[in-house]
Amino acid sequence: MPTTRTYTISELAREFDITPRTIRYYEDQGLIAPSREGRNRVYSRRDRIRLKLALRGKRLGISLAEIREMIDMYDIGRGDEVHQLERFLDVLQRRRAALLQQREDIEAVLGEIDSFETQCRQMLASHEGAVAAPGASTASSAPALQEQARAKA
Repeated sequence: MPTTRTYTISELAREFDITPRTIRYYEDQGLIAPSREGRNRVYSRRDRIRLKLALRGKRLGISLAEIREMIDMYDIGRGDEVHQLERFLDVLQRRRAALLQQREDIEAVLGEIDSFETQCRQMLASHEGAVAAPGASTASSAPALQEQARAKA
């Protein structure tokens, strides 16, 4: 009689380089469902695969609800593989679009940072070249920067 390979929480944590707490979290979310032997959790090959898929989804930035939905589709069976693949492609396309938008937003912010750095360096250079009058404050440049920021917004 062949025995089915099982895993402990420590084995899975070590294999996937995650904490046992993370594994218990995925269990609480219904993504995996280990059996029990006394107080110990016993994870099946199915649990291991589901955990692996969940971690891949997480790495891609896919929501837990979408991860659960896709994993559950595979549990139902291989009967509608076309639908499963189309659904996965849809999730990937939406994730790609979100990442591209984030990239665009980051590029815009970096451009603004570059602009403010240039302005600050120019203001510092003008202050270094000018002889400050006794008691003069360098705080007068702060309102100018604030006004420039408002004009850009």
